[in-house]
Amino acid sequence: MICVSLPGLAISTEQGQMTGQGLEGFYRAGRRLLSRCQVRVAGREPLAVQARMTAADRARFVGTLRASPHSGPDPDVVVERLRHADGTERITLHSAALRPLRVPVEVALGTDLAELGAIASGTTQPELPASVHDSGLRWSCPTGTSSVTADPPPADALASAGLLRWEFELPPGGSRSVELRVRPDGAGSGRAVGRAPTSPLAAAGASGDDPRIEPLLRTSIDDLQALMLRDRSNPGDLHLAAGAPWRTGLAPADALAAARMALPLGTRLAAGTLRTLARSQLQGAGPQSGMLPGPRRDAGTHLPPGCTGTEATLLFPVLLAEARRWGLPEPETEVLLPAAERCLGWLRTTVGDGTYLRDPHPSGPVRCEMQAHAHRAALLGADLLDAYGRPGGAELRYWAQTLRTAFREDFWIDDPTGGRPAAARAPDGTLVPHLGANAAHLLDTGLLGGGELAPGLLDKVQTEQLARLLGSPAMDSGWGLRGLGAKEAGYNPFGHRSGAVRVHETAIAVAGLAAAGYEKEASSLLRGALASAEAFGHRLPEMYGGEQRTDGSTPLPHPAACRPAATAAAAGVLLPTTLAGIRPDAPAGTVTLSPMHSAPFGEIVLTGLRVAGASFSVRVSRLGLAMVEEAADGLQLGV
Repeated sequence: MICVSLPGLAISTEQGQMTGQGLEGFYRAGRRLLSRCQVRVAGREPLAVQARMTAADRARFVGTLRASPHSGPDPDVVVERLRHADGTERITLHSAALRPLRVPVEVALGTDLAELGAIASGTTQPELPASVHDSGLRWSCPTGTSSVTADPPPADALASAGLLRWEFELPPGGSRSVELRVRPDGAGSGRAVGRAPTSPLAAAGASGDDPRIEPLLRTSIDDLQALMLRDRSNPGDLHLAAGAPWRTGLAPADALAAARMALPLGTRLAAGTLRTLARSQLQGAGPQSGMLPGPRRDAGTHLPPGCTGTEATLLFPVLLAEARRWGLPEPETEVLLPAAERCLGWLRTTVGDGTYLRDPHPSGPVRCEMQAHAHRAALLGADLLDAYGRPGGAELRYWAQTLRTAFREDFWIDDPTGGRPAAARAPDGTLVPHLGANAAHLLDTGLLGGGELAPGLLDKVQTEQLARLLGSPAMDSGWGLRGLGAKEAGYNPFGHRSGAVRVHETAIAVAGLAAAGYEKEASSLLRGALASAEAFGHRLPEMYGGEQRTDGSTPLPHPAACRPAATAAAAGVLLPTTLAGIRPDAPAGTVTLSPMHSAPFGEIVLTGLRVAGASFSVRVSRLGLAMVEEAADGLQLGV
């Protein structure tokens, strides 16, 4: 059970007690402020009967016990714990006894003040000694201090045992509460970014024939708000952390990809993310000038780790171009244009006189999905440069055409079943033939003006074959798209990039297949994603096991997955909006609708989206016809 409202986290099992084991505890900014919080009533731990998330940042735990000797077999005290990621926990005792009760309550507390990285690697230290402080306890070490205060103050506070004690009088039907506040010393309560009065995300809603779509969209928006962070140098700029609990900082490629999928909720998150990353862009002379920094990332069994900085650099101009189509104001777009130009300049310089964008590391391969990212960046970047009268657009389009022609020949592996795209080309020209989810990026071509999609790297026949492959049982697990085909060498249903279902790539595949007209394959993957979301309480993790779906089965959680995760939560926005096929062109004052005509989930109504700076609502009928129900004044329906 992970409550998230960054920089705060609260993690426990469904029992509700924090025992100090594993990751359990209250965290702030990556440090565990409290690792143990165990409640005992009348000398006993309540019997846990229910645990549920009430929001991304809150959980409710309910336990029962028999406090009266005359109650028989039935519990007569209910213990409710309301836990919040900001470090607040309210413990309430409700009595159903027929007589007044005098109930002793103890809360055992402790912490090691460990950093999250040390906890993840198993190198934590023993609990620190406590001291009595104010109306609670306090712990200190050379790198930090934390305290727990209680309201009402305890009758006893025992530092040596880490105990707070109360003696409560409970009348029949009465209740008593204790509120604990966990804080780093000197810190106020603060307000999480996502809970601020002016959230950058629209409060969109969904309704219709399939009851799973509404809670998926609602929970995904809630998770995005919980993962929101402010840029330290410019607090007005917001971006997403990659996920909790493992990646609560900025990961540029993930932040850009998530902001792009969340564009139907408005452009403020995209603008804040772009401004934040523009300040980190490498400048000056040298081959990396114009690049966005980013760590290397595992690429599965058959390829060396990839550079997320390359991916982020190529996503930057794409997000800016598409945010402009969704309604990013022209002055904000223009301010960010120089950073986008530097990204495109890096692309042109790195490709040089060649055709392909190679790995920036020596002896690295030419990756299939990176060519898709580069091709999309070139076409959308050229569109952006032309719109502002900047030079370079024609050169980018010429290179993109050259890349398309070469890619269709050099990256396609013919075989009797129709062929497949190679995952990569080795430095010696050898093709890496393994089919994985990264091929879905070939279908994500990007949005141009007038509701038109940019051309892709594959021709029509190759696109049809890729659609067939992605919809095959080897790739479609029934819960979503596997990272590596089940028939491929090295397949592992729990492999990060070698078999686990990754929600981001599943959503990209659904949107790309639907846009290309392959609705059967898109619908199957979307059904799997919706079924998985339901199994995970509508809070999709970044990945889960790629085991084949069977009757009565449920998706297998991945022990290393972030949940919530920025890309998974943003996919929860892209998946339902794909059904309506919304393609805006705010500068031209138009919006084009290209819904899934098969209407695989019946009627769906999406309300409170944002297009051209105003609320936008659309209905897709059971016949697959889309109708705008609310839009900005003057916004025209495109053809």
